[in-house]
Amino acid sequence: MSQDDGFYRGDPPVQSTQGAVPPPAYGPPPAYGPPPGYGPPPGYGPPPGYGPPPGYGQPVFVVRRPTNTTAILALVFAFVFPPVGLALGISARRTVRHTGEEGDGLALAGIVVGSIGTAMYALLLITWVWAVVTVASFGP
Repeated sequence: MSQDDGFYRGDPPVQSTQGAVPPPAYGPPPAYGPPPGYGPPPGYGPPPGYGPPPGYGQPVFVVRRPTNTTAILALVFAFVFPPVGLALGISARRTVRHTGEEGDGLALAGIVVGSIGTAMYALLLITWVWAVVTVASFGP
């Protein structure tokens, strides 16, 4: 080996192992929870009045009648194009009465909103025609 004035630092210094504490051993984590002997005495259960009611059986599944698609469309079209919503609402009410489907309230809402919207469209159309006739009657 050559003398390199201490520039070589590759080998670690030698340490003695006398009196050294070994690293902790890895193992299962300690058990959590109350120490043995704690908890309710044996033979005790939930207080009276708790738990499932007597005669508790299988859950009952309720089958709902389907909602009439025309009734849903009546309410949607009542906001988009009121005359179509009004017509679909009237048609849906008739269908719901005969088939027993759900959606009578949706059809009624479509009729009401469609009627109001159609009346507003009619007033707008009458006002527009009146304005055009008035402007045209004055002439150049």
